[in-house]
Amino acid sequence: MTAGGGSVLRPGDWVSFDGGEHQVVALAGTAVRLRSAGGAESVVLASYLMAAPDFAVTGAEPLPVMEPFGLLETLPESARAAAVQWQRHVVEVETGLPPGAEPGTVARSEYDPISRTVVERAQAKADELGVSLRTVMDKRSRYARQGLWGLVDQRLVRLREATGRADARLVAAVRQVLDDQTQVSTGTRSRVIRRVVKLVEDAHGEGVVPLPSRNTFYRLIDALSTGRHTFGSAVTRRQKANRPTGPFTPTFADRPGEQVQIDSTLLDVMVVLDSGVTARADLTIAVDVATRTICAAVLRPVGTKAVDASLLLARMVVPEPMRPGWSARLRIASSRMPHRQLLGIDARMEQAAAKPVIVPDTVVIDGGKVFISDTFIRACERLGISVQRARPRTPTDKAIVEATFSAINTLFCQHLAGYTGRDVTRRGERVEQAAVWTIPELQELLEEWLLAGFTDRRSS
Repeated sequence: MTAGGGSVLRPGDWVSFDGGEHQVVALAGTAVRLRSAGGAESVVLASYLMAAPDFAVTGAEPLPVMEPFGLLETLPESARAAAVQWQRHVVEVETGLPPGAEPGTVARSEYDPISRTVVERAQAKADELGVSLRTVMDKRSRYARQGLWGLVDQRLVRLREATGRADARLVAAVRQVLDDQTQVSTGTRSRVIRRVVKLVEDAHGEGVVPLPSRNTFYRLIDALSTGRHTFGSAVTRRQKANRPTGPFTPTFADRPGEQVQIDSTLLDVMVVLDSGVTARADLTIAVDVATRTICAAVLRPVGTKAVDASLLLARMVVPEPMRPGWSARLRIASSRMPHRQLLGIDARMEQAAAKPVIVPDTVVIDGGKVFISDTFIRACERLGISVQRARPRTPTDKAIVEATFSAINTLFCQHLAGYTGRDVTRRGERVEQAAVWTIPELQELLEEWLLAGFTDRRSS
């Protein structure tokens, strides 16, 4: 039970209460049984006892300290061995025998606790090891307080600040100036030093805060700017500053449809539109988190509409029909999926491809106008689907669908004619290849590739 001031009230403690001294006999829930110095016993509520004006814990033994066994495992083997060796010496000074001595072993004369005092035994150990008496006595004291951990070389566990001995006010000023560099053009460390000095002198006065040498100033700035790209790419610096401050938590789902992530991107493949103009196709996909299945994919010219996103939801909840020219191995009857049971549920499964029908419970979207439109939201409400919006500029909230786009570009698009790739001209523009696909042709080819990949994965 915790008493006022952070002390712990335990049976056996003496407290000052009601003008006298009382000993705590027992604790039961919120009640405290007290025995006065004269032998009279009473029971009071702990809240009443601790709220008394004259209450104080007058006599209590210190709480036992747990030896940090886990920290010993983090030390190098040589450090642990040295601590264990010192333990043998300290125990021999205290008891006359080293730990683990056989029964009947006689203590050496210089360590005999009957004929030698503690100081004499400690001096004998100091002479044996070639150290000072103070060293041995210090080891005894630390072993009594901390156990084996007290015998560890403290230089190995000493914590050091990355900022060294720099003044805390100077460190705060450096951090502030580095934060201010996020949205400005990349400069040099000398510019940061000048701004830090001016900031410190304006806030505390000239000469009040001690300033380090220029080389130490450089080391301090390097230590505080690690990983921030303060003196590197401005784009990378701003992207890192926009990352969420909380710990990154991976997305988990235990069953199909529990969470489905939806997003759109431009494919690196040129297509011919109905008007004869060439452009890149816009791909919208839905990925199930639990099974990593691409539930549906829709290709449209640049500028996907809200109705296209709604169509994606509709295609997710119906079987994918086989199309002329597709291999028979893509049929659901040829896969490991329970075709007979599914056929009894929906007759359309007879001519369906081997794509699972996954009805989503929740879809994760970003702030794109297509997904936050009334048309898409109403479609989700009609199907009983919850909508979860990702945080702004936080792609990790839907990392699975983001990674899937990269896989499609790598494993599918780069093997097609019309692939634009990453080639750039001197002006920084993409080298556009000749378009040979229409949107329907590329859509059918993509669906066949996705089904083949799903079938191969399920049969492996």
